[in-house]
Amino acid sequence: MRSPRPPSPGRSAELRRRFAEEARCERPDLSTLCLLLGAVADGTLDETAMDEAQVELDRLAGELPHRPGTPRAWALALRDLLGGRYGFHGTPDDYRRLESSLLHEVLRRRRGLPILLSVVWLEVARRAGAPVYGVALPGHFVVGFGEAEGQVLADPFDGGRVLTGADAELLVAGATGAPSEASMLRPAGSLDVVLRVLNNVRAWAAARPEQSGVALWAVELSLLLPSHPARLRYERARLLVGRGDFRDGARELEAYAEVVAAVDEPAAERIRGQARAALALLN
Repeated sequence: MRSPRPPSPGRSAELRRRFAEEARCERPDLSTLCLLLGAVADGTLDETAMDEAQVELDRLAGELPHRPGTPRAWALALRDLLGGRYGFHGTPDDYRRLESSLLHEVLRRRRGLPILLSVVWLEVARRAGAPVYGVALPGHFVVGFGEAEGQVLADPFDGGRVLTGADAELLVAGATGAPSEASMLRPAGSLDVVLRVLNNVRAWAAARPEQSGVALWAVELSLLLPSHPARLRYERARLLVGRGDFRDGARELEAYAEVVAAVDEPAAERIRGQARAALALLN
């Protein structure tokens, strides 16, 4: 499948406004944020289709047994329903597809990246009343059930396989070469999940220079989150310059240089030089 076409500028602006508004809610809704992200990426995802995706999550939740009980029982029930009956899982090929990061496409294809499959698990389990949360292991997102002492982890990318402690250690070691730490098993907040989804989109686009437009909207949505790395402003500026928007790119570089100047004046001057070089391209 070719990359989805973005919506019209007016539709995109409205979606971004709603994304920023939802991100600043006291309790941001993860599925809503992911669907708004998907609509910014894919102009075919209209309001009806977004509602249908939410209804599908509700429907799947309705098929879970009533309050299975222990954290392990919840994990097994989700595995049997989503991984077993409906076949949600991931494969290495999914890392090469943008739609693997879009919730509506993951619901349709029942395939995706670990974090988007985890979003499906989280949203279905949450609707059914499970004690569930995301766990942002380095390099591989999973879901957790129950409190820390009795925590049960499941890997939606592997069809919901329930992980042993050794399994989790192996995942962390494979990503970092180091042993896991207790902090890696803490629940991830909704905004942390969304930022990691956007980071995945940016990484996908960075490997494909022809997809700079995708990289740009991913950076711009990241900047709408209440907390984000300041260096994203520099990334946005460089993308604008690379896409031929030299004036706006130079303006962003100058603004970022002012931020950097407070801690590293030589670096700020180098960024100002990049802004001057961008403006020179206008002549």
